[in-house]
Amino acid sequence: MATYKAPLDDMKFILDDVFASEQLWASMPATAEVTRDLSHAILEEAGKMVEGVMLPLNRSGDEEGCQFENGVVTTPKGFKSAYRTMAENGWTALSGNPEYGGQGMPKMLAVLFEEMIHSANTSLALYPLLSNGACLCLDAHATESLKQTYLPKIYSGEWAGTMCLTEPHCGTDLGIMRTKAEPQADDSFLISGTKIFITGGEHDMTDNIIHLVLAKLPDAPAGSKGISLFLVPKFLVNEDGSIGERNGVACGSIEHKMGIKGSATCVMNFDSARGWMIGEPNQGLAAMFTMMNYERVSIGLQGLGLGEISYQSAVEYARDRVQGRAASGPVNPDGNADPIIVHGDVRRMLLTMRALNEGGRALSSYLGMQLDIAKFSEDAEARKLADDRVALLTPVAKAFFTDRGLETCIIGQQVLGGHGYVREWGMEQFVRDARIAQIYEGTNGIQALDLAGRKVVRNGGASAGRFIAEVREWLAEAGGSDALASVAPKLEEALGLLEQATTQLLERASSDPDAVNASAVEYLDLFGLVTYAWLWARMMQAAAGRDDQFGESKLLVGRFYFQRLLPRAHSLVAQLEAGSDAIMGLAADAF
Repeated sequence: MATYKAPLDDMKFILDDVFASEQLWASMPATAEVTRDLSHAILEEAGKMVEGVMLPLNRSGDEEGCQFENGVVTTPKGFKSAYRTMAENGWTALSGNPEYGGQGMPKMLAVLFEEMIHSANTSLALYPLLSNGACLCLDAHATESLKQTYLPKIYSGEWAGTMCLTEPHCGTDLGIMRTKAEPQADDSFLISGTKIFITGGEHDMTDNIIHLVLAKLPDAPAGSKGISLFLVPKFLVNEDGSIGERNGVACGSIEHKMGIKGSATCVMNFDSARGWMIGEPNQGLAAMFTMMNYERVSIGLQGLGLGEISYQSAVEYARDRVQGRAASGPVNPDGNADPIIVHGDVRRMLLTMRALNEGGRALSSYLGMQLDIAKFSEDAEARKLADDRVALLTPVAKAFFTDRGLETCIIGQQVLGGHGYVREWGMEQFVRDARIAQIYEGTNGIQALDLAGRKVVRNGGASAGRFIAEVREWLAEAGGSDALASVAPKLEEALGLLEQATTQLLERASSDPDAVNASAVEYLDLFGLVTYAWLWARMMQAAAGRDDQFGESKLLVGRFYFQRLLPRAHSLVAQLEAGSDAIMGLAADAF
């Protein structure tokens, strides 16, 4: 059976020892009250909640799924009560704006919490996470009147939020969307059109659902420059804040999916539904990116969270399952076989899972730290640099976390052998639930194009260059320590490979229009591998100061990463050096 305990020791180690989060929070007035003790207490209570409330509903929610009948969506048994418990205890408002009922906790804590809820129950986790993204967008771009009306209710969990972008004929290419917004005399708009793949578009867990909808005004410019953003509630809201009549928005159907079956994925029909503009006319895509970038990090954490529960479940199985004898001789002489964790190949699989999970956790915390600096720092230059780093690493986090998350879940399934393919053991669900994370919120191919095209080529490699320079500066200061003696040269070599690939990408893009498309995925994987290597070096440096099993284990897993996983970088560079000819040479009609 699947097993999960929130990895609190590792989370605290990353916050306290690797990134000195308490010092960072103390330096910014908005987070100055967040102490080490408080952060630990929050993580511990979060662990209790996810283990006791969310995890027990994971398998049953998958087997029951959401039900759709006569426009009504019913979530699996227990989901509504669990959501209410989360809301009543403040988990739906953890990092929300305190001015409207949020708790204002740092993003460094929020990313760790989000990893936990994805581990425990990804389907249930998606509902509050979409609401959190909607709140972020409203807080950044909506009028004060809209904020006052909607934010407190969404933070409290009484209402939920969605993101409505995709249409039957357009996904990534939003410029060709057909949903229309007709201006009204009272400054509202009538929204008409169909949106698909809407997570939580309809459900029974909250009293109201607030849709953020992209649509086009009658005089909108063509393409993506003519998109506006609108708030469209399921039920209209009266002046006193109470719920009024039903708006012209309805669920047409729900999708029958490979995984995340407890998450309602809806077709939403807007029929002259009344809405209100968020932000400026024809600037809706830029406003929506506030939510989309949040969701991309969150979906990256879906891959990480599922990888963690798969790892823990695989370790428990490997300790209990007995098959064969250890190559060095029996370790269980009183039994007729040894536990499979003694076998080299099983250890290879488990160490790969653990190294990828812990590297991902460090990157998510680092990205959370940059988001906190960008939002709360009083130093304008620090905010600017943090914003630049977030823009560079968001596509890496989304794609690399989810690619490695699926890899990790499949490895975990492999550890269990035939039992990994059987529903009762839980591992096959993790594989199914992880698969979608590579697809939605912008496919991983799109994330790679964003990194290689927009974040590297478009700015001449400046952001990537700053990142490489920062890692080299850190390595120059720390690389001489005994803890890093064996890995510092490998990190320097990997940085050289990334720098070489970046220079090559810039050179080829200037003359080959297919260069970015042909290289983007491998380039992102290389970026992710090297970033993990840097963060593993930081973790190893911090762990070297400890005299306990945790510190010793961290050093050993770090060495495994450098010796067995980082060498993948050489293969990626070889693929990048091949250029676009092998990909683009075959005529379309020859496929």
